[in-house]
Amino acid sequence: MLWQANLEKTRNQERPFPVSQSAASASPHRPIAFPVLGAISFCHFLNDTMQSLLPAIYPILKGGFALSFGQIGLLTLMYQATASLLQPLVGLYSDRGPKPWSLPCGMGFTLLGLLTLAYAPSYGLLLCGAALLGTGSSIFHPESSRIARHASGDAHGLAQSLFQVGGNFGTAMGPLLAAFFILPHGRHSLAWFALLALGGMALLTLLGRWYHNNSQPRQAGHRAGADAARLPRGQVVRALAILIALVFSKYFYLASITSYYTFYLIHHFHLSIRAAQADLFIFLAAAAAGTILGGPIGDRIGRKAVIWTSILGVLPFTLVLPYVGLSATIGLSIVIGAILSSAFSAIVVYAQELMPGRIGLVSGLFFGLSFGMGGLGAAVLGTLADHTSIEFVYRLCSVLPAIGLLAAFLPHARRPAQS
Repeated sequence: MLWQANLEKTRNQERPFPVSQSAASASPHRPIAFPVLGAISFCHFLNDTMQSLLPAIYPILKGGFALSFGQIGLLTLMYQATASLLQPLVGLYSDRGPKPWSLPCGMGFTLLGLLTLAYAPSYGLLLCGAALLGTGSSIFHPESSRIARHASGDAHGLAQSLFQVGGNFGTAMGPLLAAFFILPHGRHSLAWFALLALGGMALLTLLGRWYHNNSQPRQAGHRAGADAARLPRGQVVRALAILIALVFSKYFYLASITSYYTFYLIHHFHLSIRAAQADLFIFLAAAAAGTILGGPIGDRIGRKAVIWTSILGVLPFTLVLPYVGLSATIGLSIVIGAILSSAFSAIVVYAQELMPGRIGLVSGLFFGLSFGMGGLGAAVLGTLADHTSIEFVYRLCSVLPAIGLLAAFLPHARRPAQS
C-alpha cells in the first residue's frame, strides 16, 4: 500500500549507514513480538521500581542517619557508579553470544541490595546496599535491551521506547511507594519489595529461554549487517562524543530533579514530605509518558530531529522554573519531564546504528552513562547545595539544556543509494 511504501522510503533515507545487499537478504522483515516486548518492559518496570526506592527514601535516610546533602549525593554516586562502570563491560561480554541467565542474576543483586538497605545499621552498609542495587541494574539493562531490539521487527525506535517506558514508570512509582508505604511503616518495609524481585526473576527466566530459542537463526544476518559499509571511523567517534555530551546535559539536569526536587519543594515552598513525594511522582510520570513518543517519532522523522528537539527544546522551560510559584513549578515540571525524556530512546537507537553488531556494548554504554552522569551530578550538586543553597543549584542547572545545540553537528541520517 502507498502508506507502507512511504514509511519504508522514510526509514531507508533516515538510516545513517548503508546496508549491503547480503545483509538485507539475510535480515528479512520480521513481525513485532509485542508479548515479548510487553514482558520485558514489565520486567524493566519491576527493576526500576525497586531501583527508584533508594532516592525516594532519601528524606527518611537523611533524618534517620543525620546525613548531609553531600552524603546523600555520595549514596547516589555509589549506586550509579557501579551501574555505569559495569554496564559497558557486561554489554561487551554479552555481545559474544546470548547470556539469558544474566537477567535473573541481575534481579538477584537488586534483591540483595533492597534487603541491605532495609536493615543496614550504619551509613557504610547503606553504601553497600546502594552498590548492590547498581550492580543489579548493570547486569539487567544490556541483555534486556538486546531482547527488546530482537523482538522489535523493524521498529527499533518503537521497541526501545516501549522498553524504556516500563523503566520510567517504575522510576515514577518510587516516590509514591515511599510516601504511602515506606514512610508509614518504616525503612524495614523495604524488605517486602524483595517479593517483586522474586517475581521478576521468574519472568526473566522465561524470557531468557525465549531469547535463547529464537536468537540462533539471526546470527548470519547479524554478521552480515555488521560487515556492511559504514561511516568513517572518525565521524562515528565524533558522533558518539556529541551523544555523550547530550547525555551529560540530560542526566545532570535530571539529577537535580530526581535527587533534590523533594528538598527544593520542602525548602522553597514549605511542603510536607508526602506532598513533595507526590509532586516528584507527577514529574516522573510525565517523563515516562514522554518516553513512549521519542522512539516511534524517530522511526518516522529521523532520530536526529527527535534528539535536537528534546534536549534544546526544553531550555525555555528550565530557565523559567526557578523563578515561579508552586503551581507553575509543577506545571513546568510536567512539560520538562515529557519533552526531555523523549530523547533517550532516539539516542540509544541512533548509537546502535552507529555501531552495528555491538548492541550490548552500546546499550550498556549509554544506560551506564545515564546512571553515571546522574550519580556524578547528584554528588556534585549535593555538595554545591551544602555550600550555597538548593535554589542556587536549580538556577545553575537551568542552562544545561543549551548543550543541545551540539545536536546540529550529528551526521545526517540519510541512506546512500545502493549500487
